[in-house]
Amino acid sequence: MRIALDHVSAEPLSDQLSTALARRIHRGSLAPGARLPTVRALAEELELAPNTVAKAYRALEREGLIEGRGRRGSFVADRLPTRPSEAETLLGDAARAFVARARQLRAPDAAAMRAVRRAQRSRD
Repeated sequence: MRIALDHVSAEPLSDQLSTALARRIHRGSLAPGARLPTVRALAEELELAPNTVAKAYRALEREGLIEGRGRRGSFVADRLPTRPSEAETLLGDAARAFVARARQLRAPDAAAMRAVRRAQRSRD
């Protein structure tokens, strides 16, 4: 499975991986019921730590995009959750960019959240 990851990005590799897999699932290039590579196999292929891949798989499970079937492996969910609207998708992209910038600035989570609340209150 070819997936391009940016090893110098502030975005964690597990997040990049889960985003890339989610895109493939939504586009249909990973079809419902398709078996995903094992954590170990994908980790080797992408030269990642197995825990990084496992974290990405857990995030996809929480989103309802994949399901673990014990020893049989992980599979794309047969029924996908309702896709977010374009506005929600764009808002999520903006939020990820904000979080990445906050991490670059080494801002604590609480400070980043205060900045969001201040921005929401401003009428500019």
